Amino acid sequence: MPSSDARLAGKTAVITGIAGGQGRAAALLFAEQGARIIGCDLQDEGVRSTVEEIHQNGGEAFGRAVDLTDEDAVRFWAADTAAEHGPVHILYANAAATRFAPIAELEFSDWRWNLEHELDVVFLPVRHFWASLVAADRSAIVLVGSTAGVTGSVTNGRLAHTATKGAVVAMTKQLAAEGAPHGIRVNAVSPGMIRTPATESDLLAAEHPMARIAEHIPMGRIGAPEEVARCALFLASDEASYVTGANLMVDGGWSAVLPG
Repeated sequence: MPSSDARLAGKTAVITGIAGGQGRAAALLFAEQGARIIGCDLQDEGVRSTVEEIHQNGGEAFGRAVDLTDEDAVRFWAADTAAEHGPVHILYANAAATRFAPIAELEFSDWRWNLEHELDVVFLPVRHFWASLVAADRSAIVLVGSTAGVTGSVTNGRLAHTATKGAVVAMTKQLAAEGAPHGIRVNAVSPGMIRTPATESDLLAAEHPMARIAEHIPMGRIGAPEEVARCALFLASDEASYVTGANLMVDGGWSAVLPG
């Protein structure tokens, strides 16, 4: 049950990608802090699990399967949310998927796939929830960049991922400029290496060159989804009322130092 001094009391928060990983962690934390959660993911079973846990903890949550690359589906979800729940105070555009490859191996089809699954899935929710965020009077958008959006990598071929996450960081600044007259703050969190089911099966797998990356992170360890969620919570809350256009690195100092 949310406490009487909950940081998001009375707010409606739309969070994409709540079935697992960072999105699930954010949904549970935002609900704990008093927000009504409106969530989506492609994995319907995972959505139901997250919503059920929020209900068991005394929170309020609603979820559904939404393909965020389908504009009609996102438009309908946004309109349905406005009709059922009123203005949206927080949009956390967390969902994304990526394919890694260096330039010599990157097919045009994979490049286009990354644009769709890392940029369209950000643009479409922002575009179609914008009117509802304006109606909330004071609202906040949190986007998800990455260390990949501000640095290159010699161990992971990721040109398309670097391009899309760099674009998300740039979108943050432009949306902050466009949102300010409407009382909308827009910020980003940029995670480094975070331990999730996706990274454990790919970047952190024993045979991957990135598997020992913790040795090169100043804090000496891999991050947890909850650590990203807590930073997003700050940016979404009124505690960050004078913060907009910022990109908060959540990477244990990884992007602040030279490798090794």
